[in-house]
Amino acid sequence: MNAAQLIDHFDRISDAPDAIRCLRRFILDLAVRGKVVEQEPNDEPASELLKRIQAEKTRLIKERKIRKQEPTLPVEMGDQPFELPTSWEWVRFGGIADFSAGRTPSRHDFSYWNTGDYPWVSIADMTDGGVVVTTKETVSEKAKDHVFRSEPVPVGTLIMSFKLTIGKISRLGVPAFHNEAIISIHPHLAAMDAYLFKVLPRFSQQGDTKDAIKGATLNRESITNIFLPLPPLAEQHRIIAKVDELMTLCDRLETAKAERENRRDKLAAASLHRLNNGVDADEVREHARFHLRHLPRLTTRPEHTQQLRQTILNLAVRGKLVPQDFNDEPSSELVKRIQVEKEQMVKKGTIKRLNPAPQIDAAEVPAEVPDSWIWARLSDLMCGESQNGYSKKPDDALDGIPILRISAGTVRRDGIVAEEEHKLISGVTAAQQEQYLLQPGDLLACRFNGNRGFVGRLSLYLGYLGIKPIYPDKLIRLRMHSQLVLPKLIRCFSESNIVRSDIESYCATTVGNWGISAANLKLVKFPLPPLAEQHRIVAKVDELMALCDRLEAQLTTTQTESRRLLEAVVHEALNGSIHIN
Repeated sequence: MNAAQLIDHFDRISDAPDAIRCLRRFILDLAVRGKVVEQEPNDEPASELLKRIQAEKTRLIKERKIRKQEPTLPVEMGDQPFELPTSWEWVRFGGIADFSAGRTPSRHDFSYWNTGDYPWVSIADMTDGGVVVTTKETVSEKAKDHVFRSEPVPVGTLIMSFKLTIGKISRLGVPAFHNEAIISIHPHLAAMDAYLFKVLPRFSQQGDTKDAIKGATLNRESITNIFLPLPPLAEQHRIIAKVDELMTLCDRLETAKAERENRRDKLAAASLHRLNNGVDADEVREHARFHLRHLPRLTTRPEHTQQLRQTILNLAVRGKLVPQDFNDEPSSELVKRIQVEKEQMVKKGTIKRLNPAPQIDAAEVPAEVPDSWIWARLSDLMCGESQNGYSKKPDDALDGIPILRISAGTVRRDGIVAEEEHKLISGVTAAQQEQYLLQPGDLLACRFNGNRGFVGRLSLYLGYLGIKPIYPDKLIRLRMHSQLVLPKLIRCFSESNIVRSDIESYCATTVGNWGISAANLKLVKFPLPPLAEQHRIVAKVDELMALCDRLEAQLTTTQTESRRLLEAVVHEALNGSIHIN
């Protein structure tokens, strides 16, 4: 596989999640299996290299530059993670390098810290694969003499984390000390330094980790026994050169992909902006035709379809999603009909007479809507009073009646109450059951939540399970004049930026929780279209949301297929005779 073929493959797999990261890992996997460069028969084999390493180690011990350690065990055939070229050898890390962990001086002795004498490296100071030139903290000459009892670790030394983020590796760009979660690494043969810098993180993450308070960690024994594939020294140099070349290629691919996605994001944002801000119906329709015509190119990530959904709702709430029909009964007449029905229900004793809602002043109108529409408060559109739910906790009694969980109104993205999200509760009287019983078409709103985005969010009860549940105290029930005001329309409008902003203006926070009262929720302003147009809007929203669903499903399919292709390419390369050259 040459570089051009790699690009071709990348074009096909780039829709896979984390494609570049996977590609970088893939290159290293090929490298440590001897599949990025050809083996040269004239290279000194790794078995001879091991003899040179042992001789150098013996010299360093004799000169007291390193301590004598117990000999590392050979890597048995059954323990070898995978097959290597015949000129390579499996070794243990402790057999080819010396390493030592750092220290952290006492935080209680301020004389040790931040005097500017010597840099002190923590994991946060390390850039993976980079060079450490600055640190957040320094240690003093006193710390050097009393705690570290040595000179700082020299420039150019490899350092690697072995706790928490195991395998993060850097090179020192300045003489420095480091903490006890980092080891400094000194290969017995200095010429192997570059190879270890590339491959050690890959295998350290497969070491025998132990659980610690803050996460996984390696100890000295497990670090010593990390398995490493050892190529001939000359091949190591060729591997490093080829890996660097391919990683540079990955950098270019990553930059090109980022630029491509940035241009696409700008195009999608500009298209949606024009769609949201069209001056008249003709302009909006033209922008809509453009966006729909280029939809596959403009919706390539989940956030693109989320933006499209929001745009659909924003157009709907401003009367720009479907054309107006001048034969429709205007909303002003519709409100009068709603009021007549309310009076009839009061006379029959079905509902109580409610105080009229405050009039909406011209200055309060959130946005301009078509002439046949009006702005109304939610209470103007409701049939009766808003009501909090049943206040006792469910007990899961076998003979209890269903009561919805608080989460029933938020788990479904389509805004439908998830009726399967319920428990059982006993001790509810017949009168209470009737009081808190839900009817198809009822809207439920969340009263309290730590996230303001969920407070006052409406969900529509359909009764699709036929279980006849009641609802809990942390939910508010709203019942519309469903023959004159479509509950589904109110729910859709409540998700638009315009109405959602008005809802959140009534939210208050106490002890970290956001909340809204039933009384304040009724004051939220909604635009009301003519009844016939309500039906057209709901039908169009359903149609376009179904299109968004299909787009998201296609995105998922594309990502899955790209992931499978990526895995197939990796499998072929790792298990076949393929080489990158």
